[in-house]
Amino acid sequence: MAKSTTTSWAVAGTGAVVTGIGRIIGGKAGAWISGFGLAHIVLGLLDMRRPTIRQTF
Repeated sequence: MAKSTTTSWAVAGTGAVVTGIGRIIGGKAGAWISGFGLAHIVLGLLDMRRPTIRQTF
C-alpha cells in the first residue's frame, strides 16, 4: 500500500472517530464536532481518488 493511501485512510479513520464522539456528545457542540469529523472523512476519501504524480530522479 502506498504511503499516500495509508495517510488517506488515517485521515478518514480519524474523521470517523471524531464523528462518533460528536454524536455521543450531542447538542450544538456535538453537531459541530460531527461536522468536523465528516469533513475529514470526505477529505480522506477524496485524497484516495487523487491521481499521484511519481517523479524518478
